[in-house]
Amino acid sequence: MKIAIASGKGGTGKTTLSTNLAQYLAERKRQILPSDHVILTDLDVEEPNSGLFIQGELRHQEDRHKMIPSWDKSKCSLCGICQQVCNFNAVIKLGDQIMVFPELCHSCYACSELCPDNALPMVPEKMGVLRQTEAEKFTFVESKLDIGQEQAVPLISQTIDYVETHFPENSSNMKLYDSPPGTSCPVIEAVKDVDFIILVTEATPFGLHDLTLAVDTMRKLAKPCGVVINRYGIGNAGVESYCRDEGIDILARIPNDRRAAELYSRGKLMYKEIPEIAEALEQITQYLEAEYTGKKGTEALKGKPAETARKTSSSKTEHRGGTE
Repeated sequence: MKIAIASGKGGTGKTTLSTNLAQYLAERKRQILPSDHVILTDLDVEEPNSGLFIQGELRHQEDRHKMIPSWDKSKCSLCGICQQVCNFNAVIKLGDQIMVFPELCHSCYACSELCPDNALPMVPEKMGVLRQTEAEKFTFVESKLDIGQEQAVPLISQTIDYVETHFPENSSNMKLYDSPPGTSCPVIEAVKDVDFIILVTEATPFGLHDLTLAVDTMRKLAKPCGVVINRYGIGNAGVESYCRDEGIDILARIPNDRRAAELYSRGKLMYKEIPEIAEALEQITQYLEAEYTGKKGTEALKGKPAETARKTSSSKTEHRGGTE
């Protein structure tokens, strides 16, 4: 099972939830949910920070590369076809020179393949580094984009490929993807192949605004999603009203607690010291178990409000009526 933790904006608590949920699942072997082996992957390659909360042994590290054209002046006839076929202005003909801008190159190979003189062979350029760490009870994978690199998507794609290759789909693997914030291309790359998306938000007008963007994006991708409200107790009830009206499940509410901020500032996981956070993680886990066994569905993706909406007093988790 592949779960992405995403949000419409940064700073909502994606990494907090990702790291705590990974450790929580790894420590509590579930009879239903495939959590015998938990793999947490930080796909926020521009600013990965999940590793700040994870202690473990570095098992593997490798440079990651993308392919860019390299101009061979001795072969070039300066026909200009390369510039004509590049949609990203990464190759430009200036006088008797062909200039290549690696930061703009999308590695589409068009300039190289269509060059009649074979004057633009593709060569590797380092774009970042990938690390695999074995924590106490789970595997952690992260990639970090090199300074000056402008495209996150190629490294995100390669990181996902690495995880899929080294941890293939089976009944015991649970893969958690700590995704980039927002709704742009890096997010799309991170969530496009997952089974379920947890959207983390906060109960503020700003949080609601960006949540609506995130939900709209997931619906366009036809991906099932649910919401976790972080720092619950601040702001207003706008997020809860929106989720109720749109038929979107609220998986858990993580309370606003100064202790959480203090633990975060020290790079510590929270659920072992704050019972309310452990309870929220259990609510999320039970929901994912229901998703895994097919007891829930995807009506929210279709934009259909729930036929009924209720709050379960014992779990404080909102559910939709009927079968999705």
